[in-house]
Amino acid sequence: MTIAGKPRVVDQATWQSELDQLRQREKAATRELDAIAAQRRRLPMVEMPEYTLDGADGPVRLVDVFEGKNQLIVYNHMWHSGEEWQCGGCTWFSSQYTRLDFLDNWDARFVIVTQGPIDEALEYRRRVGNQMTWYSTANSDFGADVGAPAGGGFALNVFFRDGETVYRTWGTFSRGVEQVSHVFPLIDLLPWGRQEEWQDSPDGWPQSATYSRWPDSPDIAALYGEPR
Repeated sequence: MTIAGKPRVVDQATWQSELDQLRQREKAATRELDAIAAQRRRLPMVEMPEYTLDGADGPVRLVDVFEGKNQLIVYNHMWHSGEEWQCGGCTWFSSQYTRLDFLDNWDARFVIVTQGPIDEALEYRRRVGNQMTWYSTANSDFGADVGAPAGGGFALNVFFRDGETVYRTWGTFSRGVEQVSHVFPLIDLLPWGRQEEWQDSPDGWPQSATYSRWPDSPDIAALYGEPR
């Protein structure tokens, strides 16, 4: 069977020449990302109020979520009260992270905070096989104050601790979260890419509706989760 949408076949020299041209753009993009990271390191920060979240062992102050580290990355997982399955994108995104102890070497920690009540959140975490540490902001304003209110969207934020005081240094949402994912960088390396309608692809390439290929929460649970 002949596949309709596929790259053209050329000789080795032509392939290498075109790859070298692309490499120049890739290197320029890498240098731009370095410059963006340098600007991010120079951002000011804003002091946060004192918050008390709920953890597996009970109430915990935001400053104690750092567990002695000076830097904290927080992913705010969407939560819709009463739903059996929570946001498929958040569930898929957070399922990537299974080994985070390496962050110790950078004096940092990465956790999930959700608007769901802690007991429900921990049960959902178990059911979908998530291995990150979860906290709940159901009884505090923390989620709403960092761009992830109850019933709202997701967010990614970074915080800095100076003694007992916590500061917010950076935050993003929507596609800004992709930069800490390995899922899309891997898919974007493929000849067919994400295969979504919005992408600029050659004629004949397979394309389908946005999100249609994404695994949903039940799929993640089936792949990685624990039975009830």
